[in-house]
This record gives sequence, structure tokens and C-alpha cells, in this order.
Amino acid sequence: MEHDIRRPGRCDRLISIIDQGLRAVAGGPQAILGTGRPLPLPPPDTNALPAVALDAAARREAAGLMRVNHAGEVAAQALYHGQAMVARDPAVREFLLRAAREEGDHLAWCERRLAALGARTSLLNPLWYAGAFGIGALAGLAGDRLSLGFITETERQVEGHLTEHLGRLPPADTASRAVLEQMRSDEARHGLDARTRGGAALPPPLPRLMRAVSRVMTRTAYWA
Repeated sequence: MEHDIRRPGRCDRLISIIDQGLRAVAGGPQAILGTGRPLPLPPPDTNALPAVALDAAARREAAGLMRVNHAGEVAAQALYHGQAMVARDPAVREFLLRAAREEGDHLAWCERRLAALGARTSLLNPLWYAGAFGIGALAGLAGDRLSLGFITETERQVEGHLTEHLGRLPPADTASRAVLEQMRSDEARHGLDARTRGGAALPPPLPRLMRAVSRVMTRTAYWA
């Protein structure tokens, strides 16, 4: 007896992505689809202070930065999901979904750090997800090479953004620092992987537009 085995179609992928989007926006750390990597921890010889030991100003700054990074990871999930849904090459689609799962680890880590800091996630996360999903789908529809190039440029900008945050993070918050350093390493690898898979250089206006959109999100998510 023959079994009816078919590959998932676009409708199946859309249902799966809607599920993943709901998990990313409202599911909490346990519901997020990641790879299961543990929360990065500072080296044992550092004089790390628990979040409650940070003074009010330091805790507020750390919380604002981690809220921005959490919102960025919500957007990263959406970008990868949107691109994966319309990817033409199954190998490119699998690369995007694998990277999204690693970004899922980042999302869970940021959410755990926010909880430890006694802070909330951005109230605008559904907006960040919806907007980034649309941008990702448009990038994917431009073709796999441009879609991969979009990943390369996105991760290059995110790497710089994380470096800036590491410079602003209160020195005592070594727990958040360990998370951001691992995230930066992963983002650099994702960008390199996308480039080596054939990512094309983006037209000059696009990186500038991407930076402008990113500034709006980061400045808003810090407070909201």
C-alpha cells in the first residue's frame, strides 16, 4: 500500500510560520522555537552582581538596552520567517529556518534577562513582527541571492548595534554582557554564512534605508 507523502506547500509553511510568530511575540521563553542552547553565563571569575544589586539608573539602562535587543530578535524571527516562506531554493529555505532557530535562542535569552531585571518586553512587539515579516517577504520575493544579501547586510548592522550596546551596558551587569557577546558572535556567523552562500550586494540606498528603519525601532523600543 502506497502512502501519500507530500512536501509541505506554501499554505503549510504559512500555518507553521503563524504558529512560530505567535510563539515569538506572546509565547514566553519556554514556547519559543530555538535550538535549546543554555543561557550564556559570565566567566566564573568575574565579580558579577545580581540584577537587584544594580542601582536604579544602571538597572533602567540595562533594561532599556535589553528591551531593544529583545524587540530586535522579534524582528529577526519575522525577517527570517518571511524570507523562508517565499524562498525558491529548498537549501536556502532550510538555512533561513536554521538561522531563525538560533535567533530564537537569542529571543529567549533576552526575555529571561528582562525578567531578571524586573522589566517588561516592548509593548509594540506585534508591530515589530508584522512589519519585519513584510520586509522579509519582499526581500525573499526579490530572489534568493538578494535575500541572502539582505541577511548579510542586516547582520552586519546588528553586529554594530550590539557592539554599541556592549559599550553602553552598565559594567556590573556581566550577565547581560555574556548574552550580548554570544549574540554578536552568532550574528557575525549568520552574515558570513549568507554571503558565502551567494548573497548579492544590495543597491546603495537599501542599507541606508535599513539603518533609518532600525533607528526608529531602537529608539522607540527602549521606552515602549
